[in-house]
Amino acid sequence: MNDGPNAVTQDTTLEQHNHSTVQDWLRLVRPVQWSKNAVVFAGVVFARLVTHPDALLKAFVTFVAFCAIASAVYIFNDWRDIERDRVHPTKRRRPLAAGRIQPRSALIACGTLAMVGCVLGALISWWLLLICVGYLAMMAWYTLELKSIVILDVFVIAAGFILRATSGAVAVGVPVSSWLLLCTFFLSLFLGFGKRRSELKLLEGSAAMHRPSLKGYTIPALDQLIGVTAGATLMAYSMYTFVSNDVPQNDAMMLTIPFVAFALYRYLYLVHGQDLGGSPESLLFRDRPLFLAIVAWGIASLTILAVQ
Repeated sequence: MNDGPNAVTQDTTLEQHNHSTVQDWLRLVRPVQWSKNAVVFAGVVFARLVTHPDALLKAFVTFVAFCAIASAVYIFNDWRDIERDRVHPTKRRRPLAAGRIQPRSALIACGTLAMVGCVLGALISWWLLLICVGYLAMMAWYTLELKSIVILDVFVIAAGFILRATSGAVAVGVPVSSWLLLCTFFLSLFLGFGKRRSELKLLEGSAAMHRPSLKGYTIPALDQLIGVTAGATLMAYSMYTFVSNDVPQNDAMMLTIPFVAFALYRYLYLVHGQDLGGSPESLLFRDRPLFLAIVAWGIASLTILAVQ
């Protein structure tokens, strides 16, 4: 049985004769990745506007806008990396790489989703539209060039999460918490470096072929970066619960620190002990202890904010 590149080419050639399905289009837009956009609701939650229908509606529209924009970015990335994905052990099954969806159709969908996201942003405010356009421009630059640069590639991903968190606050007209942005930044770096480690471990000698920036990373270096950002995330969040003006001044939010600590340590275990971390958004739902820790943190946070 031949599992080498020739087999991949043969499989791809065969699949090109098939018609795309709804499932193929769903895989292309990656709805599982939309969970990342939940950070836009942070502004509503920590500004204690959960009971305000107008604020909730604006946050939800912002969430939908970023889901559309994120899907556009994923499609553009898959279109750009078709040839690389075809020799990847798992990415070769993506609709574009497998020939299930034609590149021209994918680009039309990409442009349509990007336009929908920007229009939704404009319906909320011109500032939100500016953030949406800025996010699209940054991620397009990332796909074309920045993702090949060591360290900077992960920093751009973190910047994307910063823009998401900022958009949520802008949508409901509340000040952007510097502590919230700091926590978001370090957590994004933590997850990003964990993903790079997983990719490097999985692809080994062919890593640079699939993602050029991986040739500059090493497992020991990534382990240090992951450790540093994990500690920075926990410290930033701990300080946030004590000194931020967005939380109750009776320090009750400190009761949520153990949930955050457990989630971080559990993720570290999954990255180092199980060689996982390549897909943080799916790992959240696959690992029950991690999922329950995050749910418990959410319930505890909402309860503490509601009773104050």
